[in-house]
Amino acid sequence: MSEPIVKEETSPTEAEATTAVHADPVAQATAALKERYPDVSDDPRQNFTGLMVPAEQLLAVARTVREELGFNYLSSVTGVDLIDDNKMEVVYHTYSIDQQGGALVLKVQVDRDDPVVPSLTPQWPGADFQEREIWDLFGIRFDGHPDLRRILMWEGFEGHPMRKDWREAFYEEEHKPFGSRWPGGNVYRVEEKNPYGKNVQYPAGWTPDGQEFDVDATLYQGMSLVREHNPTPNLKTEKVTVNLGPQHPSTHGVFRLVVTLDGESVVDLKPVMGYLHRNHEKIAERNTFIMNIPYTDRLDYISSMSNNHGYVLAVEKLLGSKVPERAEWIRILMVELTRIVNHFWAIGFLLNDLGAFQTPALYAINERELVLDFFEATAGSRMMCNYMRFGGVAYDLPDNVRAQPTMAFLEELVHERLPGAVDELDRYLSGSEIIRARCVGVGYLSPEDAIAYSAAGPVLRASGVAYDVRRAEPYSYYEQLEFDVAVRHNGDIFDRYMIRIDEMRQSIRILEQVLPHLQATAGGHIVDGKPQYAIRVPGGDAYGRVENPKGELGFYVIAKQRSSNPERYHVRAPSFINLTPMGLMLKDHKVADIVAVLGSIDIVLGETDR
Repeated sequence: MSEPIVKEETSPTEAEATTAVHADPVAQATAALKERYPDVSDDPRQNFTGLMVPAEQLLAVARTVREELGFNYLSSVTGVDLIDDNKMEVVYHTYSIDQQGGALVLKVQVDRDDPVVPSLTPQWPGADFQEREIWDLFGIRFDGHPDLRRILMWEGFEGHPMRKDWREAFYEEEHKPFGSRWPGGNVYRVEEKNPYGKNVQYPAGWTPDGQEFDVDATLYQGMSLVREHNPTPNLKTEKVTVNLGPQHPSTHGVFRLVVTLDGESVVDLKPVMGYLHRNHEKIAERNTFIMNIPYTDRLDYISSMSNNHGYVLAVEKLLGSKVPERAEWIRILMVELTRIVNHFWAIGFLLNDLGAFQTPALYAINERELVLDFFEATAGSRMMCNYMRFGGVAYDLPDNVRAQPTMAFLEELVHERLPGAVDELDRYLSGSEIIRARCVGVGYLSPEDAIAYSAAGPVLRASGVAYDVRRAEPYSYYEQLEFDVAVRHNGDIFDRYMIRIDEMRQSIRILEQVLPHLQATAGGHIVDGKPQYAIRVPGGDAYGRVENPKGELGFYVIAKQRSSNPERYHVRAPSFINLTPMGLMLKDHKVADIVAVLGSIDIVLGETDR
């Protein structure tokens, strides 16, 4: 067995600490902001990160952060209800695309009774959907937002469901485990004590049959339908607004697009989501920490292992957990196999969106089945794996998969089956005249817009931005692995397809390096100490992020001292945020291009809506 990797911790001297500040871009930017803005200060709460910024200075601070300090990527915007202090808080995680390192975190607190925060959409258009989500779920108004409407709830919904004092139908208790679940005669049906209708307030002018509520007026409120130019000057046309979805098979689930057309050309496009919204985050704040692991499976249900990984990293930061070496290698094995599975599926769906038959993708789907067999043999489930644990993983690798010794199965999978399947896809598809005609130059997103709109993953890297969380802020053992950040420079559908081909090859390269470590650590520990179930955390906040197949997946977690439930749990969902620039990508394109561009983004509605 190889020796475990141990990082020695020593107390830095004053000179070393000063040098570290100059070397650390976050520390350097923090010092610069405090010097320029005396009212900006560290978060005074114990174990909390970030800088407190007065609301009236937020726009100026954000401009300095982006234009002068180089933190040009707004990754995540989170709303927090500080009900005990009668405050609302908005948390911004910003990163530098050009420098490795962590987040420069900005926080704004405003009065809970009338929460108003300046919108950052002028600096970062990628804040658009995230601010709308916070308005929708928390009721925080963003002054200057161009289109502040609900985004996950319907327009007639009463209240803001992520507020701590909001109660849903059949509300039982604030935290699990609920009292009604215990044996001993206390079991009851909560519906009997809190029936539907007693806690529902319909908006003024609305009745349950919907006859008195103008759905169209609220649905299209704030949408710009003004023609900027006539793309066909010799043909008189009139604009028409149509719905694409949610029943359309190429909208990838219960999702629709409100599209304004001038003839066949797209004038305006607005994604409409929320049909699958089940308030994942509210559920998570009632769960204990470990109860949330299987819930993360249901976000991007193609990428269960990766979802687990991001969440446990966040909680491990709160706990200060150490992960055994073998467990880290197993985690990397699982998430890189997940990346390949996701990209196989994404390419297959893209072909469907282009109108092609699935025959070429069937070769890839066969290899995907092999990976799912391995997941099932290890975790007990093919898709909803519930495999990661705080401080490690739930189970070691099995002895056999498909009647083969596990390591022999993995050697064949990594060295033969997966490379062959990727090469076959590349050979059949990449040179196809039809695919190139439908994809090259379509759905263009410039590198500047990709950064400004907070795009992530293949959408970002296909626009020439070589940013990958595994390199920018390495986690697990990625800093020890040799792989290239896949990047393409044309920013169109074709390059987003090619990025996924490139990334599968890089994942195979990573897996080839992981297999010897699995051999060397056989029999090693897979979890730090005893498995932790009823954990209590010291308190504070933490942000765990991973490079998921669809882009950066982040979990922002806040906990009170010695708590067993998260006080705040927020998901930075790449499927949701990557839709923000879709209207820009389709400007002046044709109707047939809409589903092709959507397919190239690669969304899953479980993650989009949460």
